[in-house]
Amino acid sequence: MATKKSIDVPIHTVRDQRVVLDPDLAALYGVSTGRFNEAVKRNLKRFPEDFSFQLTPEERLVLISQIAISKTEGRGGRTKPPRTFTEHGALMAASVLNSARAISMSIYVIRAFVEIREKLAANAAILKRLAEIDHTLLIHDASLRDIYKKLMPLFTPLPVTPRKQIGFHP
Repeated sequence: MATKKSIDVPIHTVRDQRVVLDPDLAALYGVSTGRFNEAVKRNLKRFPEDFSFQLTPEERLVLISQIAISKTEGRGGRTKPPRTFTEHGALMAASVLNSARAISMSIYVIRAFVEIREKLAANAAILKRLAEIDHTLLIHDASLRDIYKKLMPLFTPLPVTPRKQIGFHP
């Protein structure tokens, strides 16, 4: 039985999609970012918008503040915004590169996305169960309130009625 190791792929959420940035994917596949992007550019038909897209300047600024993408434009750094790849785009990139490392890393990337999906599903199941428990507690709370209202008259002492006394009273 294979041991399951934790997968730490830098996956970010952009435009409500989980994506991997091109430098991170290039590093996983063992090629330079430039070489990686050249291979993608030669095969752009394989990367529709739901597989891969370039970040807008605003999205790039958000990622710069979150994960420290290089801000060295004009100083020898990156001049184009990063390209992002969804799960399907990351797998398509492996087929474009077509090397032994790309094949093994595509399996790695698949496992990373599957692990994230499993964690999200587990969280959803936990939230559903908590909602059920909350609903049950609300029902029990209402039932206990009703029982309390019905028992309250039993706890109040009965009014003392004066008894008729036996004997002669002036």
